[in-house]
Amino acid sequence: MSDFDPTGQLSAISQAIRAKRERKNPTTQDIEALEAALVADIEAFDLDAAERRARREYLASSGAGMADSELVFPEIAPRKSSEAPPASPPISQPTALVEPPPTAQNLADAPAPAVATGGLLDQLRRQAEIRQREIHSALAERTATNEAIDQALKHLFFFLHELVQQLNIVKPGIPRDYPLLEKYQLSRLAWQEGFADYRTQSQSAGALVELVTFSYRLNGPGLLVIGRDGPAVERFRTMLFDFGLPFTCKEFKNERRYVEHAEFEIRSDVSVSVRWRADFTKGAIIVEARNLERLGSTVHTLRPEAIDQALLDDFGHLVLGQPNRFRELAKR
Repeated sequence: MSDFDPTGQLSAISQAIRAKRERKNPTTQDIEALEAALVADIEAFDLDAAERRARREYLASSGAGMADSELVFPEIAPRKSSEAPPASPPISQPTALVEPPPTAQNLADAPAPAVATGGLLDQLRRQAEIRQREIHSALAERTATNEAIDQALKHLFFFLHELVQQLNIVKPGIPRDYPLLEKYQLSRLAWQEGFADYRTQSQSAGALVELVTFSYRLNGPGLLVIGRDGPAVERFRTMLFDFGLPFTCKEFKNERRYVEHAEFEIRSDVSVSVRWRADFTKGAIIVEARNLERLGSTVHTLRPEAIDQALLDDFGHLVLGQPNRFRELAKR
């Protein structure tokens, strides 16, 4: 008699298969869990809520403050006055409280309805529109002025650049005396060398020309020897530094090491500089000159429209020490 039991063998095989299924790869289980979560998110996604959130983000980033809120938030827009409100269920009232229909006399005696003049938001909207027009107009005017300054300085630079090139070759004499002190003056000067340059704003600021510089050096023969005593020594030394004049000083001191007298030897060498600087805030061009017409500094304020060919020609005559109308033209 055999001991083979087919029923028991099948039961053992079924249990082995079931155990194998339960021992799935952890990676496979994670993937199935992720897929189930994605399906749940897709089913729970609210398209209307996403559209409302996108409209709110657009309003927050627009920055203009003039967007129509009813277009941005249509889901909460108030009903227009022309739309009929939803019908309300009838309210039963006692017969004694029902008023009779109005008669012609009653309508004539009733006060006239108030005329709507616009709410607070309408008033603020009008004010905001007026303010925006003012800002736009001021910006357009400022932009036009800045461009006029830029064009004037460009025209100026090309003129000065050409002027310097010619004068560096010709090296003319400059018939201008520079009084220094009492009977002393620097004279018989001649052009030595000049240079013209410009500077622009950064690209982010518009790259407009904001500065044109013009400098040159005059030189003459001989030396000036000037003596000063006591406290006048330091005052005179400071003045020479301010004028940018090259000099040497020989001091004479007493027994207490106090400077009683000094002799200054001053070379006939004058450095001249003129800066044409844009003032975009005031819409003007500031001309800062040093040792141009005399020793020391001068300042002129010009409108960009004043820089035309006539003014540039007279500035050239001024540099050369010739008769000119530069001051008169600069005041236009």
